[in-house]
Parts: sequence; structure tokens; C-alpha cells
Amino acid sequence: MTAAETREVLERFYGALTRRDAETMAGLYAPNARFRDPVFQLEGPDIGGMWRALLGRAKEFSVTYTVAQVAPGRGSVEWTAHYLFAGKRKVVNVILSELALENGLIVDQRDSFDFPRWAKQAIGLPGRLFGRFAFFQRAVSRRAMARLVERPKTTSAPSPAR
Repeated sequence: MTAAETREVLERFYGALTRRDAETMAGLYAPNARFRDPVFQLEGPDIGGMWRALLGRAKEFSVTYTVAQVAPGRGSVEWTAHYLFAGKRKVVNVILSELALENGLIVDQRDSFDFPRWAKQAIGLPGRLFGRFAFFQRAVSRRAMARLVERPKTTSAPSPAR
């Protein structure tokens, strides 16, 4: 890939993020892609599932981004997400994404952000008190991963009384 092709993929991906278009985002990952950030460690189709879940639940969501560096098959993007966590706590999360691409698809994405700062905003007092500790970060990660794989509960119609 050329640097120009890399930039085009990054612009499509983050443009889709600004539009909350998880399907376009998911389609830009290679089947064997890897994603890592302070909360999630995902591979393959689970990455698209994460974006679908996060963007589907997000309230008052907006993103700004800047493509910071581009090279053939590699790039970094600085982006800021504004949203309500759990529908009630305002969060401003500043993220650096480092991406590797092959054949026009993302094969590796590593996002970094200030987890203690995020935890303080998103979780409140527990995040303020414990956000800098690894045990708390692991607990948040386990809970987020569990929520990611939750399936909607189906309700069946009650059976007629006999």
C-alpha cells in the first residue's frame, strides 16, 4: 500500500466512526485483525461486534479526529470521543490509534488513552479512587467484555391458559 492509499483507508474508517457507521468500520478490518486498547483485546469479527455494540448504545456521541502520521501500510490517528457513559456521565476521551494495514484492510490496531482519567469520568468515585490500579482496569475490562458478548434476551409469548 502507498501512503496515499493508507490515508484513504484511515479517512474512510474514522469518517465512518463520526457517522456511527459500525458496518463500514467492521468491513475495513481483515478477517484475522487484532485490536487492543486498555479495555478490549479482540480478534477477527469480534472487533466489528465491539464497534456495533459501542456505537449502538452510545448517547450524545461525537468524534473529532486528525490523521497524524501516514506511511505505506501504517498510520496513526489522534481522535477525541465525546459521549455519555451509561447514558448519564459525560466523557471526553482522547485516544491515539496506531494502525497497520495490508491490502487495504486494517490488520492491527492499538489504541491508547489515559485509563485513570477515563475511569474518573465514566465511573465516578470508584474510578477516581481505583482507576490507576491494574486490578481495577482488569475488572472493568472483564465487565466490558462480558457486556460485549451478551445476547439480547428473547421473550416468548406466554402460553395460553388451559
